[in-house]
Amino acid sequence: MSQFRTPAMRTIRRTSGAAFGALAVIAALVAPGPAGADTRPSPTTTTPTTAVIPTTTTTSPSASSTTTSTVPTSTPTTTTTTTRPTAAASQPLLPAITSVSAYWVVASDGGVFSFGGAPFYGSTGNIHLNRPVVAMAATSPTDSAGYREVASDGGIFTYGDAHFYGSTGNIALNKPIVGMGATTTGHGYWLVASDGGVFSFGDARFFGSTGNIRLNQPIVGMATTADGGGYWLVASDGGVFAFGDAQFYGSTGNLHLVRPVVGMTPTHDHKGYWMVASDGGIFAFGDAIFHGSLGGVPQSRPIVSMTASASGGGYWFTNDNGAVTAFGDATYWGSTPQVLSRPVVGITQGTGNGAFTGSSYPSGSYGYDISNYQCGNLPPAPHTIGIVEVVGQSFGSVNVCLGQEAAWAGGGLNLYMYLTNGTAGSSADGSCAASYSPTSCNYGFNAAADAFAKARAGVPNAFVAWWVDVETQGAGWSGDTRANAAVVQGALDGLRSEGLNSVGVYASPGLWGSIVGTSYQPAVPYWAADWGIAPQTTCGNVKSLYPGLPSGPTQIVQYASGTYDQDYAC
Repeated sequence: MSQFRTPAMRTIRRTSGAAFGALAVIAALVAPGPAGADTRPSPTTTTPTTAVIPTTTTTSPSASSTTTSTVPTSTPTTTTTTTRPTAAASQPLLPAITSVSAYWVVASDGGVFSFGGAPFYGSTGNIHLNRPVVAMAATSPTDSAGYREVASDGGIFTYGDAHFYGSTGNIALNKPIVGMGATTTGHGYWLVASDGGVFSFGDARFFGSTGNIRLNQPIVGMATTADGGGYWLVASDGGVFAFGDAQFYGSTGNLHLVRPVVGMTPTHDHKGYWMVASDGGIFAFGDAIFHGSLGGVPQSRPIVSMTASASGGGYWFTNDNGAVTAFGDATYWGSTPQVLSRPVVGITQGTGNGAFTGSSYPSGSYGYDISNYQCGNLPPAPHTIGIVEVVGQSFGSVNVCLGQEAAWAGGGLNLYMYLTNGTAGSSADGSCAASYSPTSCNYGFNAAADAFAKARAGVPNAFVAWWVDVETQGAGWSGDTRANAAVVQGALDGLRSEGLNSVGVYASPGLWGSIVGTSYQPAVPYWAADWGIAPQTTCGNVKSLYPGLPSGPTQIVQYASGTYDQDYAC
């Protein structure tokens, strides 16, 4: 630990509103609070010529890639039924409990990862596919008791209560399938190819396509209207094409984008939509409200997909490694494991029971967090949790026993940095310019980059779950809580930009608000320092007792401190 933190300092309990300690485990991408500007263009100045709805005919699939709702007479070899594979790329099947807005993440091998208690119904993660999976959709916009996956050849894979109504798996396509949407009834779906050709199955009606139009840029996704009477197609330049009763609310088709658009999702009332670019920039049109973005924050992996919360008051997006970022009222429920066999290609909203499934540790497991003060005196076995200090202050000396302590932690290794206050004139985080305190944000970002570089030099694998330790002792926080929050946000951005899927905050619930205020609630996992109380109790009620804590799930509780800090996984 740093010179600022000694064992004698770590004795204050929750009853006095404080608690000090080291740090702990995981989480995800952070919704930049103070950082990140609204990149929304004015819809009144972005109406491209593509706003004109192309006229097409409802003929059978042909060279134009346009189709009707006619279902092919034979099921292609790449299509599966509702039979669940024997192995899964996600959590076990859970009861369908419609209580919270949750999400599924899908990889190109068809592996499905369930978060927020969204039920897992099956995947193609253990099946050899002819072509990669490119998208998924729930059975219907209001039915999360199943889902469908689509491959780039149009092969359809169905699970739960989602039924198969046809595919293009046995049709020679001009261009690959890139997206899909479900009808309101759940008894049909649309597929869209990169040339804008639309294929309709079941009760999905064909309303038009761009299959016979020369596009400036390829189509990358689609979204459907609330009544199933229309759909939007979006191109990589942000050009929007509206069909049926889908209204055109604007696009970026005539703007120069820093990075290409990769997806879109409609608002709750379908009177607007959001688009996301591969750098995490968000563009909002119609009645869509801008809730935040990653625009300007360096990304080591591209954003590939987005989806809105059930209320429409927020949204999630994921990069190709399954790191999920939450904004607005969209709750962060976790990200995929750090190492995947295939890249992530999509994220889809569902309903769940609120279970957090993104933790490094099994619920109910125990262990310790340690620092340089435990050099030569490591905690005894057995333990599952093993959280190790990298630096004891911003830009401080590396923990001299980092390598030894990482070996002690073994497969349960998480890392943490003790964050102290400061300012810096610049950083690689472009979003800091829009922060309440750019120099504070810069400092946090640079401190995180420094800690990560030291970890990579000191341990075999620094790409594990990380925690930012936010305490008062020796940290030098200012009286301006918003500036302090900018330091924390910069540090979270800095660790995320290294390509980490799991980044969370350690803090005493009684001190967090005094440092950063109660309005700064980053959407990351929370590690609570709450001594003298059964950790199971803290897991269940700390958020209700203390306002303004990080909005992600309470993942770990540091419940005792003596010779060693003791931790429990919620």
